[in-house]
Formats: sequence, structure tokens, C-alpha cells
Amino acid sequence: MSLELEQRTRVDQASPRACKCASRGLAVTSDQTTDVRLQDMLRVPGGSFQMGSDKFYREERPIRQASVDGFWMDSHPVTNAEYAKFVDATGYLTLSERSPDPALYPDADPELLVPGSLVFTKPEQRVSLRDYRAWWAYVPGASWRHPEGPDSSVTGRADDPVVHVSYEDAVAYAAWSGKSLPTEIEWEFAARGGLDGATYPWGDEFAPDGKLMANIWLGQFPSETLKSETDYRTTAVKSFPANGYGLYDVVGNVWEWTTSPFEQVVTPPAGGSCCSPAPAVEAKSDLRRAVKGGSHLCAPNYCLRYRPAARQGQTLDTSTSHIGFRCVVRDA
Repeated sequence: MSLELEQRTRVDQASPRACKCASRGLAVTSDQTTDVRLQDMLRVPGGSFQMGSDKFYREERPIRQASVDGFWMDSHPVTNAEYAKFVDATGYLTLSERSPDPALYPDADPELLVPGSLVFTKPEQRVSLRDYRAWWAYVPGASWRHPEGPDSSVTGRADDPVVHVSYEDAVAYAAWSGKSLPTEIEWEFAARGGLDGATYPWGDEFAPDGKLMANIWLGQFPSETLKSETDYRTTAVKSFPANGYGLYDVVGNVWEWTTSPFEQVVTPPAGGSCCSPAPAVEAKSDLRRAVKGGSHLCAPNYCLRYRPAARQGQTLDTSTSHIGFRCVVRDA
């Protein structure tokens, strides 16, 4: 079954959408319920909160007071099926599907200037955590359609978050759908789900009652996983519990683009992380955007970024197998 057909089948079989936000005491007008953009979106109330964290990584500091107006947010990251609908309608080619401009990469090997993207590859044995190149590789032919390379596909993964999308690719989808990407403040406020100051979207305990609450790496990253050999990747959206606002996958699964420039006072350690395969600390802030939420590659032994306060900076041309996005609609 094609992604488009799978999407149509789910829509045809679905019952009329009940507004989930109504049960949370949030006012919804008839005009809003008939706005097609708001299908599968949830209302996030405005308010003030303590943004950031002083307990983890330096780029999250300091804790500061932030405020945001109310808005609507996708209940989950944009999926392969949803992105396929956009591509089918527009013929859009993502950045990873286009040949890189040699002028932008004057020092690159010309043989590497072919369409492709960064893909995580699990090492066969333990490796030093100081060099991300032990588990990241530029793979020709990798794209949102072929997440692990040209021999892979998204068949059977219609409900997984779309990956290998650059900032430009996310913005293009948002514009086509009549939506926007969130700011970092909007994203973090929504991800906290009303639990101001909590470590995770569900509270301060990592696995309450022994229950895993997000798709993260289990085991010793990057070479050892407690999951099956085919499960150290994205999972279908809504596979884990929603937060207090009804939003799914706000941490783990995929990092998510925001429109906010990434700025930090201090320089992080050299070598990158599971989350930053191509660190660009020297880059100007207007060339990077903040991504939020961590991914399925974040691990307790290495990358504790499956938290609302967590943030990384990615260059606008970054596309990898663990970065996606979701959209917002702001009040008129």
C-alpha cells in the first residue's frame, strides 16, 4: 500500500474528529473546529514558565522566565505519509535529494558532492565517544524516502516521523499546509505540558513504575542496544503516552526544528554528540536553528537530551536520520 493510500484509508475510516482540547477546558470556537489546518492539532494555552535548566548541559543555562501566547500545535511530528502528500501535491525535492552546490563546499571531495544525507550506523564493537564519525556517515542516496540509504524505503513506516528534512524542507511543508514552525519558546512551553520545572514532560522520574515513556536508546550507545537490531530507529508516532496537553513524542524519536536562531554563551566540548554529527560552533547564530527534544539516539550513558529544556544548534543545511519537525498555527 502506498503512503498516500495509507493516509487516505486512515482518513476514510476515522470517525468525525472530536476536539481533544475541549476535554482540557480550552475554549474552541466553531470557526476553529472547521479550519482544516487544525485537523490533528491541539490547543496549547498561553502562559509563563521557567525555560531552560541549570542541571544538565551548559547550552540550556540559565533558567529564565519566558511567556507565550496561546497557539495550536500538531499533536505529533509530521509523518512520512503527511510529507508524501505534500511532495505528491507540489513535486518538491528535499535538500538531500538535490546535488550539493560545489561553491558552498570548496574543500569537499567532488565524488562526495552527490545527493545524500547523514545516516546513523551502529558500530559492531565499542568505540570512543569522542568522535561522532564512528557512528555517523554521509550516505549517497539517503533521503526521507530512503532513510538508511538507497536500498531502504519508508514502506511500512507511514506513521513514523519524516526524517532527512533540512530547515528549508520543514519550512516548505509548513508554508504549503498554511502553518508555521514553532519558536523555541513555543516548543518548550508546549512540550512541558503544564509541568513547569519538571525534568521530563511526564514529571521528574525517568521511567515511572518501570514504564518507558519515549523512544530513546536503551543500552550502551552507540554499539550496544537492548532493542532488536531493527528497532534502534524511529517508531510510529503516538507509540508512547502523550503529555499534559495531549502532545505525543515531544521528547525522543526525532529532534524537531524551530525557527529560533541557536545562541549560546559557552562553547560545548569538541567532537559533537549523538545529536550533533556536524557541530558548527563557529557558525553565526543566524546560520543555525535550535532543534528540540532529543531523539531515538539519545542514551542515558551519553546524551541526556530527551527533555523539554534540551537544545542543540543545527546548520540550515543539516539533514539526518533523526531530525524531523511539527507545525503550529497561531491565533489571528
